[in-house]
Amino acid sequence: MRFLSHLLPLRRNPNPSYCFFSLSAPRSLASTCPRFGFLNRDRPPRCLPKGFRSIAAANQRASPPRLVPERAVATRSWPSSAGRAMAGVAAAVEEGSAAKRFWIRSRKEAVFAEYTPFVVCLAAGRLEMEAFRNYIAQDVHFLRTFAQAYEMAEECADDDDAKAAITDLRKAVLEELKMHNSFVQEWGIDPTKEIIPIPATVKYTDFLLATAAGKVEGGKGPGKIVTPFEKTKIAAYTVGAMTPCMRLYAFLGKELQMYLQHDENGHPYKKWIDNYSSESFEADAVQIEELLDKLSVSLTGEELEVIEKLYRQAMKLEIEFFLAQPIVQPAVVPLTRLHDPANCLVIFSDFDLTCTVVDSSAILAEIAILSASKTDQTGTENLDARRSSSEMRNSWDALSKQYTEEYEQCIESLLPEEEAKTFDYEGLYKSLGQLSEFEKRANSRVIESGVLKGMNLDDIKRAGERLILQDGCIDFFQKVVKEKENLNVDLHVLSYCWCADLIRSAFSSVGCLNDLNIHSNEFNYEESISTGEIVRKMESPMDKVEAFKSILSNLGSNEKRLSVYIGDSVGDLLCLLEADVGIVIGSSTSLRRIGKQFGVSFVPLFRGLINKQRQLNEKDSSIWKGLSGVLYTASSWSEIQAFILGA
Repeated sequence: MRFLSHLLPLRRNPNPSYCFFSLSAPRSLASTCPRFGFLNRDRPPRCLPKGFRSIAAANQRASPPRLVPERAVATRSWPSSAGRAMAGVAAAVEEGSAAKRFWIRSRKEAVFAEYTPFVVCLAAGRLEMEAFRNYIAQDVHFLRTFAQAYEMAEECADDDDAKAAITDLRKAVLEELKMHNSFVQEWGIDPTKEIIPIPATVKYTDFLLATAAGKVEGGKGPGKIVTPFEKTKIAAYTVGAMTPCMRLYAFLGKELQMYLQHDENGHPYKKWIDNYSSESFEADAVQIEELLDKLSVSLTGEELEVIEKLYRQAMKLEIEFFLAQPIVQPAVVPLTRLHDPANCLVIFSDFDLTCTVVDSSAILAEIAILSASKTDQTGTENLDARRSSSEMRNSWDALSKQYTEEYEQCIESLLPEEEAKTFDYEGLYKSLGQLSEFEKRANSRVIESGVLKGMNLDDIKRAGERLILQDGCIDFFQKVVKEKENLNVDLHVLSYCWCADLIRSAFSSVGCLNDLNIHSNEFNYEESISTGEIVRKMESPMDKVEAFKSILSNLGSNEKRLSVYIGDSVGDLLCLLEADVGIVIGSSTSLRRIGKQFGVSFVPLFRGLINKQRQLNEKDSSIWKGLSGVLYTASSWSEIQAFILGA
């Protein structure tokens, strides 16, 4: 049987107490069980609290990898299929193509362009014609600047092949301008009327021309460029600033192409989408990426950093360009656009593997075992009163194995024989009662085993402070907090985590704790040392959904509100369905399997937004309704932020 190794990364710190923990699991269990994390002594942590390192090394010995349930390893399948492919490409090109590396690092910014009101309305075929006319008129200014920048880059290139490539790309831009001219005639834009560029267009075009003129931060001024090599660098900088536009438009074209076939009346912007999703435009995007790679070969690491900054700046300006397009019609993005700030926006999130990279049970068990190892070494406690680290490891292994086996059996037992033809919430609720009883029994076994006894509160807090959250998660919470008053937003975390102090420490370190309501279990302590007992507040899907309902009811029956729940596992299923907007992040097989058996539909978030935009006739957030039986799937926190808050 093949096994996977997983590392638990924690935030970098000059003097870290915890940096990495090693996890292993068989592939067959990677999408099965949702709770216990597990600890592998085959490979000691790279950096442990002072006094623990020698014990970890001494305990290292050959033993087979241990079994781990799903939630300890679910990040293996964390992204969507596109995200997984991108992650694989990222590893392959990290030392290779500069252009691909820059695009991968900018991919989450591309999501913010995709989720702008302009692009969503256009994809839905509901963009008002006047808005499209304004966009085309502004884009003409940009394309003319693009052609001019190519011309300037060609003068700087000292290689015949590079010059020829730039010439070809410039010709492609001129052809694109011809297409825009056909739009002008087709949609009634007066070609004799001068269109004044908006500030976002001016900011973008000024940036491109300044770059092409050699006015680059960190580079030589145009008057000091004297050698052919220095001129070549300017060509590389210019192409670096132009490449993201080409790649972004090719990306958007392919994303939007799938929506053409769903418009029975004919998509009004088919010609535009066809152009940017075409093989010829993709070939142009590849050509400029290859040119950027060619021009970058002889550059230093510092000069490549300059190009990447230009690339990222161009991507930012591209997003601002889309955001600046005047849209007066109602749009479903961002969610706060339709939401009346006089009403309350209530955002709920799970914690383990929704926010985190590894399940918190793995972290807490490792702290407990390492604490026992320290006691073994120092002999500061009576071993009759305190179990040895090896005993605790054996106990944890047994608990993990038992949980894994029984969880699989529990999931199988609650599935109906036939898939429901319509959404069956009552049947789902009743079946999940079995899972609730199972989770409570499993927690009782953990408490009775004593594996959570003897942890120092300071160690738990340090681990929480260094805990790495999923990419984009911190940005999302920080932006919510920043906009909290303007949005009238209420923010909650509902979690099965055994120790809320770990959650509090994780969010306090990023400045969000004061604005976040945490609902979880708690450890009992005696003089800052855990007793092994848990104050059990949140153990089951029923506990979560009751807390969810209670929070909403406490807001007052007269107050209008819109609720969003973000989760990743079966334990979140009831809350996801009760919320006005339920967003599934991650790839839990159990969640989808159970949901589908009870008639739940899982729709990719962007596709769902296109459908909602087609339904939207007036400024009304009531298009979002709980208990609809539809959940939306997202591949990243950036996608969630783009939907709820915008760029």
